[in-house]
Amino acid sequence: MVTIIGNGMADYDFTNISLDLDQYDTIICDDNFKEEKKNILKCRYKKAKEYITANYKTQNILYVVTGSPFFFSAGILIAKDLDKQYVKIIDNISSKKYIQSKLLINDNDIDTISLHGRTHIDLQKFLTNRYTFILCDKFTIPKIQDAIKFLDPNDIKTTIGYKLGYDDEVIQQIDILSNEYEKFDIVNYPYVLLIEKLFSTNLLSKDDEFITQRGMITKEYKRNLSLQYLDLKPNLILWDIGAGSGSCGIQAYKRYKVQTIFFENQPLRIDFIKQNLAKHKVINTMILEGDAQNFFETIDQNPHRIFIGGGGKQVIDKLPYLFDRLEKDGIILINAITLNNLTQMINTLDKANIKYEIYSISITTYKGDLNLIEPQRQMFQIKVVK
Repeated sequence: MVTIIGNGMADYDFTNISLDLDQYDTIICDDNFKEEKKNILKCRYKKAKEYITANYKTQNILYVVTGSPFFFSAGILIAKDLDKQYVKIIDNISSKKYIQSKLLINDNDIDTISLHGRTHIDLQKFLTNRYTFILCDKFTIPKIQDAIKFLDPNDIKTTIGYKLGYDDEVIQQIDILSNEYEKFDIVNYPYVLLIEKLFSTNLLSKDDEFITQRGMITKEYKRNLSLQYLDLKPNLILWDIGAGSGSCGIQAYKRYKVQTIFFENQPLRIDFIKQNLAKHKVINTMILEGDAQNFFETIDQNPHRIFIGGGGKQVIDKLPYLFDRLEKDGIILINAITLNNLTQMINTLDKANIKYEIYSISITTYKGDLNLIEPQRQMFQIKVVK
C-alpha cells in the first residue's frame, strides 16, 4: 500500500503531517526534506516512481510531497499508473489555496501556471483572468520580466508569497519590473507570485487601432481571414515576417494566444510595432530588427506557423529553408499583392518540390453613411502545409 500525502506549507519537514510515521516500512520524500530516519528514502521523482512501482503491493509506503498532492504534484503522476486499490491520497493545503485564504480571492478569479523548472509560459492562462498565480523557481522572475516588457508598470500589480507558512513568511506587493525581488533568497527558499491584471483588451482590433506608416496595413477582413487560414491554436510559435505595423501578429496573440516573433527591417515600422505591442498589451513576444533572413538560423525553437507579408526576394529565396524549419503539420501562409512576387514564390516552391495552394482574394466594402462601394486591392495567398 502506498499513501501519498502533502506536507502543506512551511519548512521541508513532516511537522504538518498527522500520521503515525512508525507504521510505514519506507517513507519517501524529496532531497530537500530535513527529516532523518533509517526508513526514509530521499530521492527525486524518477527514483521515487521506480521504488513505489516495484514495492507498493508488498510494503506499506508513505510518499511525502510538498504542498498538496493535487497541485502540480509528482504524487498524482505516480498514482495514476498504479492499481487504485493499493493507493491512498491525503490532501494538504497548497500554496495557491494558502494565498487565496490570506488575500480573500475567489477560485473563479484566478488561473494558475507553473514556471518551476519550466521555460514555457501558458499564454492561455497568463494574464487572461483577473489574477494569475505562478509557481516559481530562481529563474522565474527574469522570464516574467521579459514576457511583460511591453506592458506599462500600471497594467499589473504583483504580490510575492515568500517562505509561506514559516514564522517569517512574507506576503507583500513588489515592483516585478525592478530588482526589488533580489532582497529575497529565492534560491534557497520557496516563493510564489500573484499577478493582478489591471487592464482589459478586445479579441478583435479595428484598423484604426494600429499606428501605421501611411495607412499601410493588412486590412481587417484580410487580416482575420489570413489568421483563420493559419489554423492557430494557443501557445503555438508564429513567425511574422515583414511584420509592418505588427497588426497580424498582434491580432494572432489577442485572439488565439500564440507566441509571435516579429521580423522587420525598417526602423520607422519597428517603432510602430513597439508602440502597437504596448497599446494592445501583447505578452511574451520578440522583435528582430533587420533583414529577416539574417535571423532565421539564430532562433533555436522551430515555428509552428509562418506568416509572410513582406521581406522581398531574399525571403522568397529562403522559402525551402523555412519549410524545413517548420514543425510537422505546420503552415506557411504568404500574402502577395504583385504578380511579380507571386511568380517568384511559385518558381521557388516548384524548384524545391514543395506543394502549395493559391487563393485569389478580392474584398469590397460598402460604406453606408457615404453610399460608397469601396473595393480593396486584390491579394494572392499561397498556403503550404507540411
